[in-house]
Amino acid sequence: MTTRRAFLGASTAAIAAAACTPPGSSDEENSSDLPASLKDLTTRKDEAVPITLEERHGRIEKAQSLMGAAGIDAICLTGGTSLRYFTNIAWGLSERMFAVILPRTSQPFLVTPAFERDRAMEQAQTGPLADQVEIMTWEEHESPYQLVAAGLRSRGIVSGRLGIEETVRWVFSDGIAAETPAIALTSATSITAGCRSVKSATELALMQLASEVTLAAYHAAWSALREGMTQGDVARLVREAHDRLGFAGGAGVQVGEYSALPHGSVTPQTIREGTILLIDGGCKVEGYSSDLSRTFILGTPTQRMKDVFDVELEAQSAALAAARPGVPCEAVDAAARAVIDKAGFGPGYRTFTHRVGHGIGMDGHEWPYLVKGNTLPLAPGMTFSDEPGIYLPGEFGIRLEDDMVITEDGARLMTPQSTSLETPFEA
Repeated sequence: MTTRRAFLGASTAAIAAAACTPPGSSDEENSSDLPASLKDLTTRKDEAVPITLEERHGRIEKAQSLMGAAGIDAICLTGGTSLRYFTNIAWGLSERMFAVILPRTSQPFLVTPAFERDRAMEQAQTGPLADQVEIMTWEEHESPYQLVAAGLRSRGIVSGRLGIEETVRWVFSDGIAAETPAIALTSATSITAGCRSVKSATELALMQLASEVTLAAYHAAWSALREGMTQGDVARLVREAHDRLGFAGGAGVQVGEYSALPHGSVTPQTIREGTILLIDGGCKVEGYSSDLSRTFILGTPTQRMKDVFDVELEAQSAALAAARPGVPCEAVDAAARAVIDKAGFGPGYRTFTHRVGHGIGMDGHEWPYLVKGNTLPLAPGMTFSDEPGIYLPGEFGIRLEDDMVITEDGARLMTPQSTSLETPFEA
């Protein structure tokens, strides 16, 4: 079995050059500068199977069914992952409103700046709106909100309720409200999260691939680790490893005492023998995310480090064991927290300072959340991070994070758990 130490024969110059390799450079141009662990990586891009047009049609039909149950007449989507989820239109947010309105019973319509019409049409043709969407355009001096109101009126929606997706900017929803005073604006989360929370087999396959890619990238970077590197050097190795595997990705890296900050520090950090590293990141495959954390050490850990790691691993395992259909989300958090509290690192949020997990899919963080107070029952196909943490200010922090899917009879992780600080990638 290959270990990190086996790769340390690579020259200092080669590793340093790899750390400075610009992203996107060709394999032929840079492969001679890479450490062996990165050279061995090959692309997995051809394994990604895109979401089909038929599946997107089914998503819209489900959304319309949920609208009926919730008494919502239409939903408004602007740039972001929900827009792409339903329509396959990838659009950013700017001060100019671009929106798709999905009514419960009538033809969808799209509101776009006039100069963006061709780009909007091009993207609409790749998804389920290709043959059924009306495109309405507004010039720079005109109001997009009036077009939304007109589009709703022409579909018989002059009162009732319009669902606003959670990332729609206030200025857009406020503008729509001013032009549709008889329509009540409400949250569309019950519709969007109601569709997105349970993943299809195709979605799960994309997320599985994303998790495997990120774990392989971490392993390659760990194998090239050496004393004197900075956190930026390691982050560049992780990014380059993702690139060689075929997908853009990366990780934040925290060293020593800075690993006790769950989302890290911008303070420059250098890796020394005996220091803990915590890395946290992921990639996207066809729009679907991975989110993994690993904690490991260069050299030999202290007994205290080992003891805290063992508690952390037990807590992650307890959360996995607690997760099954019908169990409330909060019970998964409670299971991990009970282990950490029993070991003397509690109570509550004293050292385990965040929830045990978040939903994951097209967004790295999305509904639902594994947190105290969330009584939503788990269902097969839901996906979460499983990431308890123990953070000891001034010393170190340890977090293990794998992505978890709820199955018919329990839950499984998409990647093998890390079992030690010294050999974090051995099963």
